[in-house]
Amino acid sequence: RPFQCQNAVEFTFRPEGDRTTVTWGMDGRNNFISKAMGLVMNMDRMVGGNFEQGLQSLKTIVEAPDAKSESAL
Repeated sequence: RPFQCQNAVEFTFRPEGDRTTVTWGMDGRNNFISKAMGLVMNMDRMVGGNFEQGLQSLKTIVEAPDAKSESAL
């Protein structure tokens, strides 16, 4: 939003002791309009909340008791 796009999304998982740090990145091409919008709009503010919600959902799923028992199978 506000434009349709086809970006590559990448998750990076880095073990740190008994924890894992997850990084979620997105990469894509910008046309002239997208570049102009990037100059006047805070893109982190536009999509940052979606990234945070997605990472929180991933954390909830991974830490669920059912997820841990299924991964041991």
